[in-house]
Amino acid sequence: MNDPIGDMLTRIRNAQMRGKSTVSSPASKLRCWVLDVLSDEGYIRGYGETMDAAGHPALEISLKYYDGDPVIRELKRVSKPGRRVYLGVQDIPQVRQGLGISIVSTPQGVMSDAAARSANVGGEVLCTVF
Repeated sequence: MNDPIGDMLTRIRNAQMRGKSTVSSPASKLRCWVLDVLSDEGYIRGYGETMDAAGHPALEISLKYYDGDPVIRELKRVSKPGRRVYLGVQDIPQVRQGLGISIVSTPQGVMSDAAARSANVGGEVLCTVF
């Protein structure tokens, strides 16, 4: 797998299109950090660490719905393995005029765009969520 974050985001999008309440994804530290930001911002209910059938660590992600519609309307990967996108703190864009978030990997950890602006750090823009 070349893009583990992109794979996790695609699994979330596909599960929400089918109306699933949970989705499973292989576990990694970066995926946990991204899920922490999504959970803190209220886009998912939460996640837990489990083991899959082969005994490998996995993440069980609980999706969030409001009146039957998914809370996450749009989930896009920005920085890809073929083209990394690094931005300074003043260049981090607002998603949908501040209604959505960008998830940024900074030297101080993975955080939302608002947290990166308040900490005055830039970094790699992983994805945008609306």
